[in-house]
Amino acid sequence: MFKLLTFFIFLSIKSFAALDVTISQGQVEPTPIAITQIFGSEADTARYGNTIREIISNNLTNSGLFYTVNEDLYIQSDNLVEKVPRFEDWKLIKAQFLLSADVKKSDKGIRLRMRLYDVFNGTEIEKLQLTIPDEDLVRRVGHTVSDIVYERITGETGYFDTRIVYVSEVGPLDQRIKRLAIMDQDGHLDSHQFLTDGKNLVLTPRFAPNNQTITYMEYKNNLPRVYIYNLLTGEREIVGDFPGMTFAPRFSPDSQSIVMSFSEPNTANSEIYLMDLNTRSLNKLTDDSGIDTSPSFSPDGSKIVFNSDRGGSPQIFIMDKDGKNLKRISKGRGVYGNPVWSPRGDYIAFVKNIRPDFYIGVMDTNGDNERIVVKDFSLESPAWSPNGRYLIFYRQQRSNTDGTGGETTIHFIDITGYNERIIPTPRDGSDPAWSPLL
Repeated sequence: MFKLLTFFIFLSIKSFAALDVTISQGQVEPTPIAITQIFGSEADTARYGNTIREIISNNLTNSGLFYTVNEDLYIQSDNLVEKVPRFEDWKLIKAQFLLSADVKKSDKGIRLRMRLYDVFNGTEIEKLQLTIPDEDLVRRVGHTVSDIVYERITGETGYFDTRIVYVSEVGPLDQRIKRLAIMDQDGHLDSHQFLTDGKNLVLTPRFAPNNQTITYMEYKNNLPRVYIYNLLTGEREIVGDFPGMTFAPRFSPDSQSIVMSFSEPNTANSEIYLMDLNTRSLNKLTDDSGIDTSPSFSPDGSKIVFNSDRGGSPQIFIMDKDGKNLKRISKGRGVYGNPVWSPRGDYIAFVKNIRPDFYIGVMDTNGDNERIVVKDFSLESPAWSPNGRYLIFYRQQRSNTDGTGGETTIHFIDITGYNERIIPTPRDGSDPAWSPLL
């Protein structure tokens, strides 16, 4: 179903971090980068070059850490892949970095060469060549080059060559049709695909760390079940056909297990279970009269954060992966839910409700230093970018008295609380989840 980009030739890899982007410092002044025209030897390759250039510029701008210098200001406009730039010309227009590339057809596909320069220091900081074996992969090349530029300048891992799975919604609020859908992280329409037909309600899709598998919950015959969906083959399978309800699944960091909630028939209580996907054996991790749900592994696999009302109101707890050493970590006022561990291991994102408002925030893994990122009428399902700097979530608008309205949209935000933007979807979108780098 999905094509892989595998034929990369890196000519040099240098470590460089000119931009301090620590997540505690708040808003960063965007860094100016010039991106020259990506020259092509033929009409087709020139078109590919224009597409790749547009993707790189949009990605870097959307990160909130860069802005692209207006091309009308460029003094030097020739191909700078095979010649040294006149750095003084680029200093005059305040470009701090300069990216130049060209594309050419070869017997193996489309060859792209790229050079990245530090204008102020007059040095080359990256040089690479890669071959694109299939023109359908041109968008992925744009995302991959964006990741390389982002990483060489900031010192952080990029996040552009990734996908987002979400629940696509359409119809009145009381008869909503919900389908699994997937797209590139920028929401470009050409990358959008539906994965299910909408006959059954679907919720809470989550990626496996191996990229090619999704787990989610689906209501079939009015009974919720956890499924696994293989993105490469389009095949799916049920994860245990239990007599009760299974929901809120997430993969372990090694993709070999799923942690999920299970509720016995005719009871409101739910516990957290761990299933080994190889043996299908179950391990019960919690045992309490309250509702335990929304489990999420720490990136090293040693602990699980989850949501429980065992103390009276829903709060956030952590425990060892075997269910031991359980303790509450949420300390603030309000009702907590949807906890999810950062891929860096340093924060836990969460949703909190203090009537009438909802909040999405982050806290240290021991519950200290809680900080609100965004506030609104209805916010749900925070999910981390693979580099741990950004969150996606969905926002629902208020419904009208006649039952219309209530639209849901997927949003992107820096965890310092700035640079929020909507990720476009063809229909309403909810329950987003971010893949690791492809």
